[in-house]
Amino acid sequence: MCLEEIMNICSVEDDARQAKLLARQKAGDAVDITTKAGEDTVAATIARAESEIAHLRRVSDQKAADEAEELASTTANRQATMRARAERRLETAAQLIVERIRET
Repeated sequence: MCLEEIMNICSVEDDARQAKLLARQKAGDAVDITTKAGEDTVAATIARAESEIAHLRRVSDQKAADEAEELASTTANRQATMRARAERRLETAAQLIVERIRET
């Protein structure tokens, strides 16, 4: 082989090494970019989920508060009705007792 052919072979081998190195660097960069994009997507998804959970908590807390208020109002109304009924019965009972005492 002549020196020129050896030099060409060395040059081609150097070019191949450089191409491999460049390909590795590009592949590494692509992996880094893809990993970063995946991490950003996961972080954004987690943030949206946390925001939705917070919203659902606020909604459910408000609904529970509204239901508790309605229950308290209903209970107060029932209590007032029962008290009024009991007071009317108390008056009737007192009149019956007075009548029985007068009869004796």
